[in-house]
Amino acid sequence: MIRAILMGLVAGARSMTPLAAVANAARTGRLPPEAEPPRFLAHPLVSLGATALATYELAGDKQKTAPDRIITPAVIVRSLNAAFAGMALAPRRHRFQAAAIAGATAVLASYLTFAARMRAMETHGQVSTGLVEDALVLSGAAAAVGAPVATPYWTPHTRWDS
Repeated sequence: MIRAILMGLVAGARSMTPLAAVANAARTGRLPPEAEPPRFLAHPLVSLGATALATYELAGDKQKTAPDRIITPAVIVRSLNAAFAGMALAPRRHRFQAAAIAGATAVLASYLTFAARMRAMETHGQVSTGLVEDALVLSGAAAAVGAPVATPYWTPHTRWDS
């Protein structure tokens, strides 16, 4: 579920990045082996559209007129995008759990990242704090779709007498 948590954290700061990261990974065949996303995510137009929206959001976030990420519609979109990305990165049997975890994490992360950004902007300005946040978000999204996840040596189905 680490991938779902990461996508929730990413969505808390940038709502469209999770969708773009998953669509691009699906299109290029770089999704984790256990992921079972909907097939349409691998379509080049879906990947292009999601990337365009994410890029627009990255640029728009630096504008003085950018709306706060904690307005109700923004939080809803963030949680839904995170839930979808978390679901797409999870094995079929864990889709509901991954979606719930990613969506809930996104809601919490929206408020936490907003508070951190407002505080940082007091001394460092909107553009520089936004660029730092972008770097963290893009790194988190890349880790969520591409980082290997350790497999435990013991699972609940391990037999100790064999």
